[in-house]
Amino acid sequence: MDKNKLFKQILAISALFVIFAIPTESQAVSMYARQTGMACASCHFQHFPMLNEFGRAFKAGGYTLIGKEGKVEGEELSIPETMNIGIVSKLRYQKTNGPKVVGTHTENDGRWDIPDEFNVMLGGRISPNIGFFFEGATVEAPFLASFKMPFMYDVGGLKAGVIPFSTAELGAAFGFELLNTGAVKNQRMVEKGPDISAKQYVMDAHKARGFAFVVSDPRFFVNLTKWSPGHVEDHVSSPNATYIRAAVTPRVGNWDLGAGVQSWSGSAEVGPGSAIITNDIKGTAVDAQAQGAIGAMPLGIYLSQAKAPASGTTGNPNFFNTGTDNAKTATAIAAELGVLPRKATLVLAYRKANTGATSFNHDNALTVGGIYQIVQNMQLQLTHATRSGSAYDSGSPNMTVGGNGDRLTTLVLFGSF
Repeated sequence: MDKNKLFKQILAISALFVIFAIPTESQAVSMYARQTGMACASCHFQHFPMLNEFGRAFKAGGYTLIGKEGKVEGEELSIPETMNIGIVSKLRYQKTNGPKVVGTHTENDGRWDIPDEFNVMLGGRISPNIGFFFEGATVEAPFLASFKMPFMYDVGGLKAGVIPFSTAELGAAFGFELLNTGAVKNQRMVEKGPDISAKQYVMDAHKARGFAFVVSDPRFFVNLTKWSPGHVEDHVSSPNATYIRAAVTPRVGNWDLGAGVQSWSGSAEVGPGSAIITNDIKGTAVDAQAQGAIGAMPLGIYLSQAKAPASGTTGNPNFFNTGTDNAKTATAIAAELGVLPRKATLVLAYRKANTGATSFNHDNALTVGGIYQIVQNMQLQLTHATRSGSAYDSGSPNMTVGGNGDRLTTLVLFGSF
């Protein structure tokens, strides 16, 4: 399919989504909007799931804030009148330009996932100091995709507590994270996280369960997590690996800023049944963000850099990089400009990376696109990524039969209701 034809098809599909999806007024997002009685724009910068200062405070408080919703209260009891529930859905189309394989239908032919995700979510207040988040995946197994239960208390003017958690793919950072740099997989600007976030590229999606020990303040947060790379169906390692996250979140004038570091260390058992082996857990990342405005247009800028050392030829493999020669590295910068504030944004991102492989290892990506907020709780994303570097040279796995080529177009209808 030539590029002009593909472009026309994407425009037509986008127009159909907009025509059939526009309601007459904005709605609030999902279960936490129902609990707080506040519109999603109260917690999110430009669009969900990107957090603003108030959104960070709500999350740091363990999801316990209640607004207009009634409460059932008694001695040592304070819960919402109703169980707050929401559904998150993604309808996705992806098209890559790799070699097509006769008898198969992959992204190289153009792939529709309706839905790609359809997750039932519950969450909110258990008590004034205890909250919870539950995500049940109805498309992917197991049904329990992610769960955490923050115990957060006021201690000397700070928020402090412990958060037990388990997740099928959001990693050790799922326990507690507040920045929008992709430091945790589900808090990113657009669908294809590894193209815009260095941490997502190097550490990618993985199972994790453990305990996050957290201290938080509007000016900073620190997270010390003991974890293992398993989920509900796994019965292997105790939470022996260590994840450390520290970040500052100052306000300078009209700009909401953030910068931090992430570190993964230790070792853990990985794998099912007789295939269980001990992996070293080695990786680091640094990130920063700036959220403000240029004139009347909101602007978010997100920087990240990550590294996972090579496994080497002796000792345990590195969970984040099984290659024996090169470190797996990435540097990324992404920006989003609100050309129609709270309605439409333009996206631009660039990532430079090394896969850690012995050859064909330079992997760069330029992403352009946009996000249109149909209503506050439903958005249309359209992005196009162009890849370059030796990972896309002739004869590389990406450019031979079974590979995905060097172009990716993604269209997503993303809603929470």
